[in-house]
Parts: sequence; C-alpha cells; structure tokens
Amino acid sequence: MLKEFKTFISRGNVVDMAVGIIIGSAFTTIVKSLVDDVIMPPLGYLLGQVDFSEFQLTLTEGVSIRYGAFLNAVVSFLIVAWAVFLLVKAVNRMRGPAPAEAPATKECPRCCGAVPIKATRCPMCTSDLG
Repeated sequence: MLKEFKTFISRGNVVDMAVGIIIGSAFTTIVKSLVDDVIMPPLGYLLGQVDFSEFQLTLTEGVSIRYGAFLNAVVSFLIVAWAVFLLVKAVNRMRGPAPAEAPATKECPRCCGAVPIKATRCPMCTSDLG
C-alpha cells in the first residue's frame, strides 16, 4: 500500500496540482490584501469616507447580511479570475498552436464522397482508391 501511494504521489500531475494549489492559495491572499488594503480604501475615500467592508443590512439584533464583505470578495474573485485568464493566455501563447490532426477521411476522386482514410474502395461508388 505504501509503495502504491509513493508511485501515485510521485507522478508529475499530482505534484503539479499540489504546487498549483499552494501557489493559488498564496496568490489569493495577496489579491485579498490588494482589494481590502489598496483598492477599496481609496474608492471609499472618493465616495465620502466609506468602508465597504462595513456595509450590512441588519435584520434583527445580531443577525445581519454583510453585503460589503461580499462586495470585497466579488472584487477579489474578479481580480483572481482576470489574472488566471492572463496566465492561461500566456501559457497557450508559449506552447504555440496545437499540431494539426491527421484527417480521418479522404475524398473519393470519382464521386467526391467522404471515405475513411484506410479504405481501399469507396463505399458510395465502389471505385478503387488504390
């Protein structure tokens, strides 16, 4: 059982996924700080000394909907999503275009029908495809 686990954990995709999760968690912390400490305070200042994280709708004593904190989370999510989009776009550009797939069919020279690549006779007109 230990040997199977060692084989599983040493596969490249598991290690890559673990590294991605760790880096993603650290990046999320950075973005949260960016939103809470850099973006929202000046925005709140421009709107008249408003602290967005304090916005809430009090339903009863001790029960409130904190939509300001939710707004901060939405802004954080949008920044993370944008950064991931840019990262994926850059990685795809570095990889280059995907290699073209070999065609699965060819055209019959006699009837112009689609014929499987390995076929030696056209199924539509029965002509020899060589």
